[in-house]
Amino acid sequence: MATEFSREFFSENRIVKADLRAAHQLREEDIARIKAEVKKLYDATEVILNVSVDESLLSGYVLQVGGRVFDTSGKSALAAITADAPSLAVMHRDNQLHHPFQTSWGVSTRLVGAIIMTHGDDDGLILPPAVAPIQVVVVPIAAHKPGVSEKAAELAEKISKYARVKLDDSDNAPGWKFAQWEMKGVPLRLEIGPKDLEKNQCVLVRRDTREKVFVSLDELETAIPAQLEALRKDLYQRALANREKRTWAATTMDEVKELAKANTGYIKTMWCGDLACEMKMKEEAGLSSRCMPFEQEQLSDVCPCCGKPAKAMVYWGVAY
Repeated sequence: MATEFSREFFSENRIVKADLRAAHQLREEDIARIKAEVKKLYDATEVILNVSVDESLLSGYVLQVGGRVFDTSGKSALAAITADAPSLAVMHRDNQLHHPFQTSWGVSTRLVGAIIMTHGDDDGLILPPAVAPIQVVVVPIAAHKPGVSEKAAELAEKISKYARVKLDDSDNAPGWKFAQWEMKGVPLRLEIGPKDLEKNQCVLVRRDTREKVFVSLDELETAIPAQLEALRKDLYQRALANREKRTWAATTMDEVKELAKANTGYIKTMWCGDLACEMKMKEEAGLSSRCMPFEQEQLSDVCPCCGKPAKAMVYWGVAY
């Protein structure tokens, strides 16, 4: 669902960012905090947790369906974490004053674009349950029949105790309601009609697969969370599979150029750490450095740009 509209979320001058800050005694504590927060933010979207090539920033990069990459979250300044302000110091575990490691992280409107383009389809949004304003929509079928509207309202009230729920008791036809809530990306739809009442059951429909399952009304409290969790896992696995499908490894500049010409996505290579080689990659292959992942691989012993000993593996790509 990569559209001109969704790309608007990546425009720098339109970004609205919520920023959170903290300070830690140890760099390891700072990184652990960031990893924990990123895990919350990207509940169902695959990201590469990393530091930038100058080791000053930590972030999460998302590879979206169209093959371009973008940074969606706020960053934590890791190299300059040691505060420059002399007055900012804390008593460390060795009973000496030290500058703390300062953390800054947050989300911006870029994350909205990431969700749209990573998970959306031709029918609209598909929202991960953790960020969906409405997780379950209850749609009564043949609401004019005795007991249907009342039961739908009762179910919505019960579901509200463990999920964010909306009762659609509007006068629109069921088909119209289905299309509307699918477009809005609500993860789970609950349908209930006269025949369901007779059997003490309802129908649960997942937004991503449109799969329908019949569930006893007595089992909804366990069935709905289970369906939401299954949807979350499937969204994550599809995003991960997309990233892996669009990631290639190269050991020479000729390989990098050939891969960049034929594909979109990530190209990972070793790197010597020299800025000149980073600029050479951009000039000759049209790729910019995206990140150095914490999970490193030893693809070769030398930098493909200059042939000197390599220091780290870097992901390259075309960014928004």
